Amino acid sequence: MADQYAYSGDDKRPTETPAIRWDEPPEGPVLVLLDQTRLPAEEVELVCTDAPALVEAIRSLAVRGAPLLGIAGAYGVALAAVRGFDVDEAAAALASARPTAVNLAVGVRRAQAAHEAALAKGGDIRQAAAAALAAARQLHREDAEASARMAEHGLALLDELLPGGGHRVLTHCNTGSLVSGGEGTAFAVALAAHRAGRLRRLWVDETRPLLQGARLTAYEAARSGMAYTLLTDNAAGSLFAAGEVDAVLIGADRITADGSVANKVGSYPLAVLARYHHVPFIVVAPVTTVDLDTPDGASIEVEQRAGHEVTEFVAPQVPVMGVEAGGGIPVAPLGTQAYNPAFDVTPPELVTAIVTEEGAVSPVTAEALAEVCARSRRVAAG
Repeated sequence: MADQYAYSGDDKRPTETPAIRWDEPPEGPVLVLLDQTRLPAEEVELVCTDAPALVEAIRSLAVRGAPLLGIAGAYGVALAAVRGFDVDEAAAALASARPTAVNLAVGVRRAQAAHEAALAKGGDIRQAAAAALAAARQLHREDAEASARMAEHGLALLDELLPGGGHRVLTHCNTGSLVSGGEGTAFAVALAAHRAGRLRRLWVDETRPLLQGARLTAYEAARSGMAYTLLTDNAAGSLFAAGEVDAVLIGADRITADGSVANKVGSYPLAVLARYHHVPFIVVAPVTTVDLDTPDGASIEVEQRAGHEVTEFVAPQVPVMGVEAGGGIPVAPLGTQAYNPAFDVTPPELVTAIVTEEGAVSPVTAEALAEVCARSRRVAAG
């Protein structure tokens, strides 16, 4: 089951609360998540004591973002193992909680494989659980390191494409420390530009229907002291037309073997706008997001979410004047059907570059992506 603990925030900056952490109180190990559905109004930690609670947290978007989902999936397997639950059952439930985000299944498999390997070597249940936890912690560390390298490579690419600094960057959804073991993916690049004095403006798409840009990216940008401006998703075209966008930086939930990019719905229209206006469209994601087993964009299973996310407006889950906490305010007639894909797919020919911890891939080709993945495996093995 999951319990919630609210922090007043009086004694520390909100960004100091990690998005995910493993804790071992006297009553037993737990996985603690920063509940992202409550931001920016308040910080609440969600405490998961078993895999079903984590599955619900994943489906409700309390924890989200491709790299962080991979970390959460690995910790979820470890949690099941440490607490004596069926590991394979937990792994299956976790891996299927959000089908588009490949990192989730990758993280689950990694901890599950460590658990199985320990048992195969003659280890007991406790040793196997320790192996699963060690694998999750290692993945967490690796993601933090990958985040730092992506920021470095991404800033170098920005400076190469846009010499002179003063970058005006448009981003979509949320790609900061809330989705990562480190400082994020695309947002980490913008943050690096900010720290280097080369970010003039971060344009933040609000990201309908769940407002991850407005609630989360703007929150992180404000805490980092960045110059940022929030816009409705359908205002992006006017920004491009006015010549106010120098580059688009987004993350990814799955990158297929041919370089097709699945990301939060609304990303593909930005790619089309960027191509028409001759603006670089850059995807920033760790190698774990590259899925060489999925050949192309048409092969991606795109998650379809509930229609009420579109037909109702849901504010952060805190009491509002006359509105029940967590309740939705109808914005469409009763019975209206809604089309609500969580992601869309951008073809590789619209992507200027894919930035990974192993460097930038440009132009984006199947051969170049395969080489980056092979190089990452060699580094991991060596």
